[in-house]
Amino acid sequence: MFIVNQITIKDIMWLLNRLFAHNNQPTPRFAFQGTVNWMRGLAIICENNFSHNNLHHLYQYVNKRRKNEASDTLAFESIIMSMHNLDALNKMDIIDNPYSIVRSAIIAWYYTIYYASKAMLAASSGSNPQTHTATAKIWQIDIVCRMLLQTPFDFSISNLTQPNITKTVDALRNGNKYDLNTSPTNEEMAFGSIYSYLKGTAEYEKWRIEESVKGSSEYKKCGYENFRSSKAKRLRDARLEPAHVNFLNQAFRYRGKANYRDAIYLSYGDNRTDELHQFITDLQSVSGAFSLMAAHYLSMRLSDEDWRAFSADANKYVKFSLPYNLHEISGQS
Repeated sequence: MFIVNQITIKDIMWLLNRLFAHNNQPTPRFAFQGTVNWMRGLAIICENNFSHNNLHHLYQYVNKRRKNEASDTLAFESIIMSMHNLDALNKMDIIDNPYSIVRSAIIAWYYTIYYASKAMLAASSGSNPQTHTATAKIWQIDIVCRMLLQTPFDFSISNLTQPNITKTVDALRNGNKYDLNTSPTNEEMAFGSIYSYLKGTAEYEKWRIEESVKGSSEYKKCGYENFRSSKAKRLRDARLEPAHVNFLNQAFRYRGKANYRDAIYLSYGDNRTDELHQFITDLQSVSGAFSLMAAHYLSMRLSDEDWRAFSADANKYVKFSLPYNLHEISGQS
């Protein structure tokens, strides 16, 4: 019998035993639950919110922008990349053993979202950020703050001081007590899991910034050992107050957790085949909704002539299966 974080595990597996002995590993049950339950919650909320009619209504007041050939081309290229990753993900559900492809599925999920967000930024302001962090930063300014996202992709927290994180999440929850430890079966539970992951990401980013401050020359020069003094707090909060987390920050963190630190629980241990089949389906639903949302935004932001030309060209020459019908997306308000 072996004790891990107050949990008794009988006949613990050899590799898992070594991991607990040499690494600060999360417990298997909570790592798996956090991975699949967030995606289940997102999928439940996406289910009824991403029809062509809903998205056309969301973007009905988006103004066409002046043509910019370089930026418009980047937008069209990026949405093709998003659809390509989505098609790859959609093809994965034909595999009997989801364990074989689950990590690859998460990668395809992430890049479906990443390239869709790049397409929206190119259409919005012509931005072409070159890193994932820069993309999330510009996304906050160009897309989130302009309320150009359908729920559940619109939640964010600005100002990552702990009191503000707590205040923002409590306001969102409005009494909702559900978290990532329970598999959602309805919208209330789904939102509970979404708020829980948002809070966790905000607190992770807060910790990351605090560690960066501790490593700064000013912190070391002043001889601070913690943030208890008012001067140390001001130094820390000057970095936390302008910081934010949004859906792209969450997606990037998720890709890292599920493919690096927590990855063993998606390929090893208890048999969770049925749950992983549902997980693959949820990955498809969520990234499909996000990519379709981006396509609708492009159709409203870019010229009708270019959108029609792009739709016709993609339907004729793309060699993978388009995951949604571009001709059903009209750029005309």
